[in-house]
Amino acid sequence: MPLSDRLAMPARAARDPRHRPAVALSALLVCVLLLAGCVPPKNQAAGPTPGATSEAPGAQGPAELARFYGQELEWTTCAQGECATAQVPMDYADPDGPSIGIALARARATGGEPIGSLLLNRGGPGASGVDFVQQVSGMVGTEVKRQYDLVGFDPRGVQRSSPVECVDGPGLDEILAYDADYSTDAGIQDVIDMYGELGAACLENTGEVLGHVDTVSAARDLDVLRAVLGDDTLAYLGFSYGTALGATYAALFPQTVGRLVLDGALPPTLTSAEASQGQAVGFENALRAYVADCQAGPRCPLDGSVDDGLAQVREMLDRAEANPLPTGSARDLTRSLAFYGVALPLYAQSLWPYLTQALTLAIDQNDGSALLQLADQYSDRSPDGTFSTNSTVAFYAINCLDSRDSADVATMRAEAAQIEDAAPTVGYFFGYGATVCAQWPVPEVGGLESYAAEGAAPILVVGTTNDPATPYRWAEELADLLSSAVLLTYEGEGHTAYGSSNACTDDAIDAYLLTGTVPAEGTRC
Repeated sequence: MPLSDRLAMPARAARDPRHRPAVALSALLVCVLLLAGCVPPKNQAAGPTPGATSEAPGAQGPAELARFYGQELEWTTCAQGECATAQVPMDYADPDGPSIGIALARARATGGEPIGSLLLNRGGPGASGVDFVQQVSGMVGTEVKRQYDLVGFDPRGVQRSSPVECVDGPGLDEILAYDADYSTDAGIQDVIDMYGELGAACLENTGEVLGHVDTVSAARDLDVLRAVLGDDTLAYLGFSYGTALGATYAALFPQTVGRLVLDGALPPTLTSAEASQGQAVGFENALRAYVADCQAGPRCPLDGSVDDGLAQVREMLDRAEANPLPTGSARDLTRSLAFYGVALPLYAQSLWPYLTQALTLAIDQNDGSALLQLADQYSDRSPDGTFSTNSTVAFYAINCLDSRDSADVATMRAEAAQIEDAAPTVGYFFGYGATVCAQWPVPEVGGLESYAAEGAAPILVVGTTNDPATPYRWAEELADLLSSAVLLTYEGEGHTAYGSSNACTDDAIDAYLLTGTVPAEGTRC
C-alpha cells in the first residue's frame, strides 16, 4: 500500500534552509529554496466569488438532507481559534439513520468581513484538518488570510470525527516494526493475517462507522460543510490525498465548485497497485537526488558514485532486517522502521540534513536512534509510546474502502517484481500492498464512474516535478481527468508546492484564490 502524507506542511517564510539556524527534529515546519521565473497569469473564466449568492441548483442540498444542510453551528473558543461540530449522516443512503459529527476549526479572516471560507485538507488520508489550521497560517498569503476564514476539518474516521480506533500503542508499534517475509506463501499469509487481526480490532472498537469512512462519503460531508458555513460555492485547499477528496467533490457537485486548489495530485482513479508503483519510483528518484546532493557536500556517509550511495542505503536497510540496529532504547530499528526513517526527510529538501545525520549514525556507528526518531515522527508516535493521532489506522481504513487490489499471490509477486525493477533501492517496501485489505472486515465502497466534473468552474492543479509521494505525472493525469482543470508546475523537489517552493508558485495560487484568475496553460515555476 502506498505511503501517506505524514509531513507537517511547511511554513512560507525563510525560503533557504541553508541560511536557517539548526532546529530540533520535532520542528518539522521547514521550507525549500528553488528560485525560478514564472509566466504571468491571465484571466481564464474566473470562478465565482466564494460566498457570493449563486443560482446553482442544489446549493442547499436535497430535501432529504435538509436537516443537515440547514443546521446552525455552535462555535466555541479553542486552541485553533473557534471550534464547532457539524452533523452528517453516517450513511448517505440512509439519511434518517444515525448521524456522526465532523469536527471543525476556524481562524477568522484578519481583514474583517471575509469573502468566504477556505476549507482545508492536508492529506493522508488520515491527517487532521483541525490541527492544520494553526500550521496553515504560516504558509498561505497575507491577503488570503485577510480575505478568507481558514477552516480545517477532520474527515470522518479521523481524530475528532468518529475516529477509527483499533489497537493500543504497543499493538501499533508491533505492526509498524514488523519485517514481512514475502519470499514464501506462508510469510505472505502471515502479513494478511496480521492486518486481518488489525481490521477485526478496528471493527470491534470503531463499530459500524468503519464501513462509512470512504472518500465519496467524505466529499458529501464537504458539501454539507460548505452550506452550513454559509457559502454557495466551495473554496478549498487540498494537499496530497486532499486532491483526491477535492476531485471527488468536484465530480459530485460541479455546480457548487468555486476555487479549488489541488496541490500534490492523487488521481482518485488510481488503483492501489498503480499508486504503489508511482510512489516507489517517486521515492527512488527523490533518494537519488538526495544522495547526489549529500555527496556534493561535506561529511556525507555515502561514498563513491550516486549508484554506490544508493547501494549503501539499501545495504543498511537489509542489515536492519538481519540484525535490527540498537537505538539506546528498548526498541531496536527494524528494516521497516529504518525505511520510514529514510522516507520522511525525502518529503522536503530542507529535511535532507536530518537524513544525513541519521544515516551517518546508522552506517558508521550501527546506531539506529536517529532513524527511529524520524520513523516515530512519520507515524505520530510520542516518546511515551502513545500515538498523538489515529492517522495510521485511519489511513488503512479509508484506503481499504476506496480501492482493493487482488491478493492473489502470483499477481502480487508479479506486481512486486515490477515495482522493484523500477525502484531497486526502495521498491521492496511498496510491494504486496493488497495484503493490508485482503481480510478487511467491511466491504469495499469504491469510487465514482466519472471524475470529469463537467460544468465546474476552473480548478487549479499543482504538481512538483520531483515530488516523491505524488509523482508529477499524477498532476498531469488529474488535470486531464477534470474537464476544467489548469495545471501549474513547480520545477523542484519535495512533496507539494504551496508555501514551500517560491514566490512564482505562491503568487499564482494566491491570485487564483483571491480573484479566480488561473495561470496560463503550461505555466512552470
